Amino acid sequence: MTQTRSADIPAEGSGQPQDPPSDDLSRLADLHGVAPSYRPSPDRTVTASATALTRALTALGVDTSTPAAVAAALDARERALRERLLPPTVVCWSGTAPRALDALPPGTRLTVTTEQGETHEGTARLPPGVHRLTAAAPDGRTAHSHLVVAPPRLPAPPGRSYGLLVQLYSLLSRRSWGMGDLGDLAALADWAGGSLGAGFVQVNPLHAAVPGPPTDPSPYRPSSRRFPDPVHLRVEDVPEFARVADRDRVAALLERAARLREGVLEKGALIDRDAVWETKRAALELVLQVPLDSVRQDAYAAFLAREGRALEDHATWCALAEVHGPRWRRWPAGLRDPRSAETARARSELAARVDFHRRLAWLTDTQLTAAQRTAREAGMPVGIVHDLAVGVHPDGADAWAQQEYFAAGMSVGAPPDAFNARGQDWGLPPWRPDRLAASGYEPYRTLLRGLFGHAGALRIDHVMGLFRLWWVPEGEPPTEGTYVRYDAEAMLAVLVLEASRAGAVVIGEDLGTVEPGVRERLRARGVLGTSVLWFERDWEGDGRPLPPESWRADCLATATTHDLPPTAARLTGEHVELRDRLGLSTRPLAQERAEAAADAAEWLELLSRLGLTDGQDGEDGEGGESGAVGEEAGIRAVHRFLLRTPARMVGVWLPDGVGDRRPQNLPGTWDEYPNWRLPIADAAGRPVTLEELTASPRVRALLEVLREDTARTGPPAGAGGP
Repeated sequence: MTQTRSADIPAEGSGQPQDPPSDDLSRLADLHGVAPSYRPSPDRTVTASATALTRALTALGVDTSTPAAVAAALDARERALRERLLPPTVVCWSGTAPRALDALPPGTRLTVTTEQGETHEGTARLPPGVHRLTAAAPDGRTAHSHLVVAPPRLPAPPGRSYGLLVQLYSLLSRRSWGMGDLGDLAALADWAGGSLGAGFVQVNPLHAAVPGPPTDPSPYRPSSRRFPDPVHLRVEDVPEFARVADRDRVAALLERAARLREGVLEKGALIDRDAVWETKRAALELVLQVPLDSVRQDAYAAFLAREGRALEDHATWCALAEVHGPRWRRWPAGLRDPRSAETARARSELAARVDFHRRLAWLTDTQLTAAQRTAREAGMPVGIVHDLAVGVHPDGADAWAQQEYFAAGMSVGAPPDAFNARGQDWGLPPWRPDRLAASGYEPYRTLLRGLFGHAGALRIDHVMGLFRLWWVPEGEPPTEGTYVRYDAEAMLAVLVLEASRAGAVVIGEDLGTVEPGVRERLRARGVLGTSVLWFERDWEGDGRPLPPESWRADCLATATTHDLPPTAARLTGEHVELRDRLGLSTRPLAQERAEAAADAAEWLELLSRLGLTDGQDGEDGEGGESGAVGEEAGIRAVHRFLLRTPARMVGVWLPDGVGDRRPQNLPGTWDEYPNWRLPIADAAGRPVTLEELTASPRVRALLEVLREDTARTGPPAGAGGP
């Protein structure tokens, strides 16, 4: 999860809540999936406060206003659970009987209506899908439920492969309009797959952002996860662009785009998403005045039919935001409800703007699909790996359109831990597990289906959120939060179902503290984990770097991520200097330096002992200086190590190829550091274009290390598999 930490200052007191809940409140919470306590470590249990439980239950529609209300709600919940025949959603893994049916009275008749409209008696031999289940008990009770039938596990990656990890906005070519775009993504995939045998390219979330200015540059706080952001469009690749009548206006916009590009690449400017979007929006206003030909019109009509009300809602929110601003809770009262008569009237009045935003969604979807097609045609077995953020901005389109599915007054975060005694509040409203289950997980299914439509694989940020999330009441510190459970069996079944339909791989970001049993359950369903070199130590033994044969096979293995220092900075210790300059260090600089140096030295010693640096220190490299050559050798040695592990997928952080020192995001900062606004740069901080990357001997030397190994066989002998 992309996290922004508050200062690492010990919280007052012991961190234990001051208002312990009553037994009735704890029992009521537990029956609604709200955890009365949690265990941050095997030897410690923390009890949730009465405030946390009360606020979480209120967000779930449970009256906890008085002790009498709590007692009544507890009695009603226990009675409802005793008397119900079926839960709102039942899971059936193909080839097995649903466990939820074990408690049905003998003689209960089961009828299933499939997605295709066929009727079956019983649940045997059902096709995968989300069907309608009816149970009729001998005593006259009847119940209806959604039945999710999913394959037992996800598709496995097609052999072992390596790939590139990149933040798309940072990848500028000589055709970019001030930030990387989908044309650049397609070009990168074509080069990496066709020339170097790469199997995938993983990018940051491309979800639609809440519009500014200033736009929040973080791709992990989107307006909508369901629809992509048109700022990523390559405008010149839209077929109608060539037929825009006002060529003088087009020329002026292209000139403005060139200035934005040159500002970033040649003048040290940061990536300015708002300026890029202003320029692209002006161009797209012209493009969308050009009539579609019959083939394109038919394709657009098919897209509208496929996306239905979800797209209508998204485009309506975008149009209303142009008039009333992006904070929908401040709109006129009638417009805050997507189903109101006032909203319907406004949608009609703004029909042209609504269609403008629908067209943008279609154009972006088309270019996303084209990028994946290019990747596969270049020989990539996986292709584009998209990233699913853990949540959405509370003021965005999804939060407006799907209000009934979000827990009002709550935010997702993290409890206090060894890194942050105050806990964390990420400012993202959580989904209500009860409403998801009652709908058969419809918004979750729709979200996944949209993403899998143009992805060879999907990375799920904070995949532990399929099991539970830390809910923080609005206005309270993160210490006053509590865990709320989701039906992990159903969440996993829907994920496996939709990924299997698309033939896609799933990678879970499972870094940090993970609840016992979660990784095992994910692995059992074929979800790959994420393993980052610097975190892989023998934490249950001597704490030393974990040898490659001890790594898990069912993972994407990398040297770093967008939230961590690039490998060059880690090897030289420059990341310590950066944190100290920004006031993020909590210990003296000398101590931080010594610890970082010792950490790097342990890894370098292991790399040397394994013979992964032999013959490398004398190689020529870009820059010509011995220090730079040694650094390049160290980065290549790190990736040779990753290849020694049994990991199914090995990822290369693309900026590592040119010795970039700067992280794309530095947790704990806001204005102090230009998070999410940096182009890929070389060791001296000079921005590097896509054209320079693909021609770089240094990049090619690194990627050839991976190409040669992955082209030979697959995981090392005895590696096993998921």
